Amino acid sequence: MKLQQFLSSFLLIAFLAAFFPSQSVRADDSVPPDFRPQFLKLCDLAAAKVSDDNSKGPFFIDSYGVRALCVAYDMTGNTNYLDACRHWSLRMVRYQDQMTPHGAYYMHYNRKPGETTNDWYAADSSSIGMAVLATAVRCHGSEQKRFLISAKKFARLVMKNYVKPSGGVSDGLWHQSSDAWWCSSGLFGSFLFNLYANTGDKHYLKTALGVTDWLNHWDLTKDQPFPLSQQGPAMIMYVMENYSAGWPYITKDDDRNEAAQAKVSWCFDWINEQQKKAPADRQWPPTVGWGMKFGGLPFHQYVFSRYFSNDQYSTAGDAEMERLAPIAATDDPSRLTQLPFFMLMSYAERLDPGDIYRSLK
Repeated sequence: MKLQQFLSSFLLIAFLAAFFPSQSVRADDSVPPDFRPQFLKLCDLAAAKVSDDNSKGPFFIDSYGVRALCVAYDMTGNTNYLDACRHWSLRMVRYQDQMTPHGAYYMHYNRKPGETTNDWYAADSSSIGMAVLATAVRCHGSEQKRFLISAKKFARLVMKNYVKPSGGVSDGLWHQSSDAWWCSSGLFGSFLFNLYANTGDKHYLKTALGVTDWLNHWDLTKDQPFPLSQQGPAMIMYVMENYSAGWPYITKDDDRNEAAQAKVSWCFDWINEQQKKAPADRQWPPTVGWGMKFGGLPFHQYVFSRYFSNDQYSTAGDAEMERLAPIAATDDPSRLTQLPFFMLMSYAERLDPGDIYRSLK
């Protein structure tokens, strides 16, 4: 009789886990209770914005909302979230088919579909590619295949033309520099780790690890285009994307792991110093420009709280999110700034750990 009761309970739990994703088996009682409603409210606004073909603003900003909406769909089963991601990603693919060079994503500024002049950036396009990939994971059949082909086209373009012998990545057709750059390296490395997770193609992994080696030995404080002294949280957020996405692969090599540990620790020390200050007292206020990237830094704190088994990272991330939530609050999709879009990624990782990097493999 006890065995039958056990089996019945086990089957009930399995059923609930399979058909009611909002009852996440990874739920964390330490998550502040306001986070879920704040996240879902922002998701509703973001879904409306990315579904609007007349919406303004760069697509790389939308891409962070799309990735978070994919997680919201996993959590709730709300098809409005997935439909918004599909609509946006199909739009990216249609634009991509018209772009020169072949495989480039249209960024919603600078080089347009059909043009052969003006700048085009591998960094912003890597963010777009990660959102297309995240959408592919939640789709099926020919639609999923179309999104994966799109991501592979973009990867082929950058790997063939913009990955340097050093392992770093230049920022595509950027009039200011053709050298390897921290932003395009961090974001394309992250994109490739995601693409490898979804395809198993080791060429992507090899290139991503080469990017990591370059970042491991790059001095973030040196004089360079858009230096740390100017970019602040933007530089840290983008560089850390490579490590957050690639950590399970990076740590397999002792030397690479040691160098990466040092780089990540340095970045978290920088984040910690910034978060000690009230938002209004920071060199980069989170209401404007580069300071809006402060919304994405808790994402990395949450990711590495798992990798390092360090609750202090998640505690610090929670405190920062609570400071930023009143600043990001709005009821109007047209008034969504970069800050809430980056915060969506942080909320997603806190509420459903690891799901941002869900893959087909």
